[in-house]
Amino acid sequence: MRMNHIIAYGMVVLGATFWGLTGLFVQNLYVFGFSPWQVVTLRLTISSLILLLLLGTMAKSYLKIRLRDLPYFIGLGVFSISFFNWFYFQVMEQSSLSVAVVFVYTSPVFAAIIAKILFKEALTLPKIVAIILTIIGSAFAIEFLPLGEFSLTIKTVIYGLLAGFFCSTYSLLGKNVSQWYHPFTITFYAMLCGSIFLIPTSQIWEHQEALMNGEVWLNVLGIVIISTVLAYLIYTIGLAYIESSKATILSSVEILVAVLVGVIVFAEVLTGWQLLGFGLVFVALFLTVFSFKRKEHLRTK
Repeated sequence: MRMNHIIAYGMVVLGATFWGLTGLFVQNLYVFGFSPWQVVTLRLTISSLILLLLLGTMAKSYLKIRLRDLPYFIGLGVFSISFFNWFYFQVMEQSSLSVAVVFVYTSPVFAAIIAKILFKEALTLPKIVAIILTIIGSAFAIEFLPLGEFSLTIKTVIYGLLAGFFCSTYSLLGKNVSQWYHPFTITFYAMLCGSIFLIPTSQIWEHQEALMNGEVWLNVLGIVIISTVLAYLIYTIGLAYIESSKATILSSVEILVAVLVGVIVFAEVLTGWQLLGFGLVFVALFLTVFSFKRKEHLRTK
């Protein structure tokens, strides 16, 4: 049993590590002229096809859904996945991998605020502190603090915040279907709906020459197989054996991996203030998780 937990921890970390490599493949695809919208289209379309193949051959029962639940899958695919990825990739293109991933980890703050407004969930002291730390940490990460000067454009900051917002909607929208469907089912149909939404407006067919390039497909398969399909499958399997709160904390290794990729591969330079900002976002994440864990503990009493 102990070995199972050790393996599970390792799988969660490995899955998050694969997520952290996303920017490596995305930035390489930009070199070939693909836009963020087109990269998202490639990611979701090919990932959904692979998941369809896997589920169709190994777990056909996971492909069954009720038509009345389709609006939830459409919402997940369009808002929680398509828009999230697009804004996330926009920040990568306009700023850096390190800054982009920090914006993604503002999502727990948005989730807490939305849950307060829509579901009347209490904003506990740890959550309030987490919100404040996330704001301060993000301000350091984009170099607004301590000198009050932006290293990013206002548009990039807005894109980053929207990435965090749309990322947070996944857990909120998924809450309505998670009690009825396996995570693989939810992910497949969300990606499928996202693909159907993206393809008509992507103009991906204009890149026929680039799509004949082997290096392009190396990066496409990297973002699809490594940073999407394998990352999700490995993380989900590991999650089945450990508490979700611990998994959330372990998955924050994604920030570290993304920062290392940015520094080592793309020669991004980080200041001490930015590193402090990343650290504050880490602390805020832990506070959010422990606040949720405490709430669940009190409910069981």
